[in-house]
Amino acid sequence: MALDSVTKEIQASAEASVAKIRQEQAAEIDAINKQTDAQIAKMKEAQDKKVAEAKETLDRQERSSAELESKKLVLAKKKEVLSQAFESALAELENVPEAQKLMYYKAMVASAKTIIPEPKAIMSENDDFSASDLGVKSVEKDARVSSGLLLQSEDGSVEVDMQFRVILQGIWDKNLKQLSDILFG
Repeated sequence: MALDSVTKEIQASAEASVAKIRQEQAAEIDAINKQTDAQIAKMKEAQDKKVAEAKETLDRQERSSAELESKKLVLAKKKEVLSQAFESALAELENVPEAQKLMYYKAMVASAKTIIPEPKAIMSENDDFSASDLGVKSVEKDARVSSGLLLQSEDGSVEVDMQFRVILQGIWDKNLKQLSDILFG
């Protein structure tokens, strides 16, 4: 019986040790789980912050891209309106009555005579002014001239381009900002 009692005592001691080890393991596992949950929560918070920042950056980029595209469309439309205004002004110049056109041409010749004393005039095939009408040495017609005059020295070494398109383009370029302000406010 003494053996039986010692065996029971050893068995009870072993069971108590096992229970204590299990309790310690359960406490250690619980601590590890809590630590892991805290790390997971911290990592999730950092990821959520990164996702929110990335979303905000993408939203800003999308807004900027949309604003840029909108500005491009507005600018293209403004250029189209300016081009139409230029072409309209040019068409008005080209279609003035003959008497008015002759007056313009005489003013061009007078201006060019400060550079070329005896110019020859090169004009559109659609114009029918003589050298005496314009006050020039001679008149030639050229399909490359749509309206206005090219005034040249007799040897062709000096040329003054007084075509309506060239004159209007110079005025247009010089005053583009003012024209834009007038048209678009």
